[in-house]
Amino acid sequence: MNRIKMKKQEDYKKRYIGVFDSGLGGLTVLEHLYKLMPDENYIYLGDNARVPYGTKSADTIKLYSKQAVEFLKKFPLKFIVIACNTASAIALESVQKVAGDIPVIGMIRPASEAAISISGNKKVGIIATDATIRSGAYKKELLGFNQDIKLREKACPLFVPLVESGFVEHKATELIIEEYLCEMRTVDVLIFACTHYPFLKKQIQSYLGGVQIIDSGENAANKVLKNLKNSNNLSNDKGSEIILFTTDYPNNFIDTAKNFLSFDIGIVEKIRID
Repeated sequence: MNRIKMKKQEDYKKRYIGVFDSGLGGLTVLEHLYKLMPDENYIYLGDNARVPYGTKSADTIKLYSKQAVEFLKKFPLKFIVIACNTASAIALESVQKVAGDIPVIGMIRPASEAAISISGNKKVGIIATDATIRSGAYKKELLGFNQDIKLREKACPLFVPLVESGFVEHKATELIIEEYLCEMRTVDVLIFACTHYPFLKKQIQSYLGGVQIIDSGENAANKVLKNLKNSNNLSNDKGSEIILFTTDYPNNFIDTAKNFLSFDIGIVEKIRID
């Protein structure tokens, strides 16, 4: 098991972009951030002990999200990324209050803007966790941009545990994709409204054919870059420090991260935040 002894807060001299998710999914966002800003420094927290957030109550999601941010604030942060659509939909305001003066970005607005911009027929599909669909956050955001949008929403609760369990390439995953997404073949744009879903992009794209897929994490990363540029807050150092924390240590965490990420994940530290 990769473990480190955590340094004292004052030993962290750099400024970090803090990223948190309920588990592995936020690594897809971290990958986009790193590709765009390879000289930034990152603190990642995966709350694997309490995954998935998508089946929890709103109060629980807000509590977990605030605890995650309180942990991240132990480090000198320049930005906080909520790399979880469920937390973005339900706990954005709660996170902003805890963050104080630190800028915060969630997944919903950037993905919605991207979908509106490329959807020629204004037929947009949304796949997400139960909690994100129930929140109505994407529907509200998309209709706020364009009242003529025709929406199809689908909760896909089994996708997250399949990813967390390392079943990405499993035959069962193909069958579940077919079961969930048969009605999405009529849309022209599909929003991955969960950051776990890019792990399944190859299989989903194969099933849906020409449907354009919107990765919420990719569009959020673009917004972070724009914000840091506009505020003259990009790192001037060459090379980045990436520190990963998890609240549980699933056996496939490092293997999945190594297979997906384009950089060496180095050391992972298991911590408690409750």
